[in-house]
Amino acid sequence: MSDLTILNKSIDRGPVFNSEAFKGHEQLVFCQDEETGLKAIIGIHSTTLGPALGGTRMWNYENEADAIRDALRLSRGMTYKASISGLDLGGGKAVIIGDSRKDKTDALMRKFGEYVNSLSGRYITAEDVGINTHDMEMVKLETNHVTGIPEHMGGSGDPSPVTAYGVFMGMKASAQQKWGSDNLAGKKVLVQGIGHVGETLVKYLTDEGAIVTINDIHEDRIVEISAKYNTQVYRGNNLFEVEMDIYAPCALGATVNSKTIEMMKCDIIAGAANNQLEDEVVHGQMVKDKGILYAPDFLINAGGLINVYREIAGYDQAEAMRRTENIYDTTLRIFKLSQERNISTHEAALKIAEERVALKKAELANA
Repeated sequence: MSDLTILNKSIDRGPVFNSEAFKGHEQLVFCQDEETGLKAIIGIHSTTLGPALGGTRMWNYENEADAIRDALRLSRGMTYKASISGLDLGGGKAVIIGDSRKDKTDALMRKFGEYVNSLSGRYITAEDVGINTHDMEMVKLETNHVTGIPEHMGGSGDPSPVTAYGVFMGMKASAQQKWGSDNLAGKKVLVQGIGHVGETLVKYLTDEGAIVTINDIHEDRIVEISAKYNTQVYRGNNLFEVEMDIYAPCALGATVNSKTIEMMKCDIIAGAANNQLEDEVVHGQMVKDKGILYAPDFLINAGGLINVYREIAGYDQAEAMRRTENIYDTTLRIFKLSQERNISTHEAALKIAEERVALKKAELANA
């Protein structure tokens, strides 16, 4: 049973706090403002390691239950992303319901900033899908609990280039593990989703000589990026009919599922999207059984978090890139643990992340 089904049943029956969907979460905040049209949900999974930091995503969800599910899954993932990256941060995430190209206004973002401020630092926000540095500038007018603000305001700016660099490092580590060389020249890579992160990843790949095919829901982006980087384009309905060595999901999650895994012929899955596995246990094992090497998403897409954290921790851009480059070695460490224990790579990454959180909880309990 999915966490969304559990959530729906729990709300119908009443015991929301005891449902699996909320398991481990500390807080779920609903934000609404009729004047600006704001409808947002903030999920705080854990503040054990530090304040919950996670970006705000604006997406035109089919229904409110999908938005709740996204906030819960993404905030949980941020806890593990921060933990495995060695950051003193907890996990949180916000989603705004709406079309970022049509519904987003400065007034809406400022109102959202007021809600963030009301949490008194338990949650720190930043950019995610559908949100840019200007939006964070608007949020900043209402709260100091924001990072990833524009460089002219003293911030780290757009974190997506660093996110893409971390994904590239994870992809190269995966190639080293799978083929004995991390050189991606000549390798066929399908990049699904060419937003800010996806585009920068395409640049890294084409600069190294990879053969890149792109796919996106926005035709204008396809035209722009394919011309800019001389990539191939796929516009069909079945991504996995494309010949590829590496599948790089860089849009929304759950694209690695029972149906798609059956169709996959790639050797590696390594992308920027969060929650790529529709079911962590089932599909983590399925890709392992099929011989596909999966680079855990919350590990290799942590570069953006590392970058925005520098505004809080006080280190510079060079240090952010150095820490992001360490994703290469951590990815290899995860693969080694997966082999040694005969578990999926996702489970191996989860174990390392959870161990750090558990140790901190024990330390706080004994303080």
